[in-house]
Amino acid sequence: MSKTISEIQADFASGATTSLTETERALALIDAMDGEGARTFTRVYHDRARGAAKASDEARALGVAGGPLSGVTISIKDLFDVAGEVTLAGSRVRDRSAPATKDAPIVARLRAAGAVIIGRTNMTEFAFSGLGINPHYDTPRNPWDRAKERIPGGSSSGAAVSVADGMAVAAIGTDTGGSVRIPSALCGLTGFKPTARQVPTAGAFPLSTTLDSIGPLANSVACCALIHQVMSGAPTRPLVARAVSGMTLGVPQTIFQDDMEEHVSAAFQSALSRLSAAGARLVDIPFDVTMDIVAANATGGFAAPEAFATLRDLLERDEERFDPRVSVRVKRGAGMSAADYIKLLEDRTAIRAKADAASRDFDALLLPTTPIIAPPIAELSASDEAYHAANMLMLRNSSFGNFLDRCATSLPIHGAGEAPVGLMVMGETLGDQKALEVAAGIEAALKA
Repeated sequence: MSKTISEIQADFASGATTSLTETERALALIDAMDGEGARTFTRVYHDRARGAAKASDEARALGVAGGPLSGVTISIKDLFDVAGEVTLAGSRVRDRSAPATKDAPIVARLRAAGAVIIGRTNMTEFAFSGLGINPHYDTPRNPWDRAKERIPGGSSSGAAVSVADGMAVAAIGTDTGGSVRIPSALCGLTGFKPTARQVPTAGAFPLSTTLDSIGPLANSVACCALIHQVMSGAPTRPLVARAVSGMTLGVPQTIFQDDMEEHVSAAFQSALSRLSAAGARLVDIPFDVTMDIVAANATGGFAAPEAFATLRDLLERDEERFDPRVSVRVKRGAGMSAADYIKLLEDRTAIRAKADAASRDFDALLLPTTPIIAPPIAELSASDEAYHAANMLMLRNSSFGNFLDRCATSLPIHGAGEAPVGLMVMGETLGDQKALEVAAGIEAALKA
């Protein structure tokens, strides 16, 4: 099983391993001909990663305190700027764009914290899908049931597989409608979506300037909390889990549990039962504000018009080089009027106030991250209808959190060897620290 950041750093401190040893191991996995590295990464920093790892080891040998992520391998999604490189964002159409002049702030903060940036990871083109399929660079295979070649989830597909396959200790993705939480859930990882404004999105190629957020995928809530602290520019401190006993947790009934596959339903109900047995008070709530969100998004939502504003010049000039399943969704944004967009902004403010009132008395809301397990890639690649139906279902539960600008953690809740299933622990807007503490408590209770 992959180690957490604290475990790998303890190994560094004891001399059980070194950053260079772990980096070489990760690079070997990436380069293995029979592995997923070629589909998972769009660029690998062999020399630069080795140099950063060696510097970390040398500083440690001299007794020099490193940063909070010193020597830890981390992958970054292919939409973050790295100085001197073209930011492709999972596309071919941007290959003639100018290179970035500087690192994105989150990349700079990771480097300053001592992280070993090992490479850029594959993704859905322009982050516009929850499935993770990419016809340009191929699609990383889900680590579970590789024989059936299932989707990894998206859009941060390579991010999830890089961690699940041990090619990085943690990964950085973006989440506009679930793109950190979905691949975390489908690949058996922990993923954290912060309140959007907590982490700077400058230097990240945008999908939706309203909904985009940046978060980590890793092997524990504590890992996610540490990386989030680094990326948000907050002081780093150990995460203290809240006791589950005494928590009041809301379980929304409207929409979130519809169309659940039997395996997901069983894992979800088992998790609720274990939390109740551990002393949590679980309360079923309607949370029918979700229907208000569905109605507000009926004119097109935020992602399509905002993506169209960013990509329309590229569409006019080079549409034939787009993934057609992405371009068709982007072009829908051309049909939204300015009046409809302004109305959507107004509706969002009112709906968020209503949702805040409905969940005020709960420590968190609990829901399945996705209602289905990862389907085979071939089934979705063969049919536009199957692709779009699966995409809408995959994004459904998580996207409500983006509309509400909530923070949320996806925790793995499946049994060993079973299809991965995620439990979403949703907190309040700007309640990120509490939400992580609650998620850590739930994580501990479910592992007990």
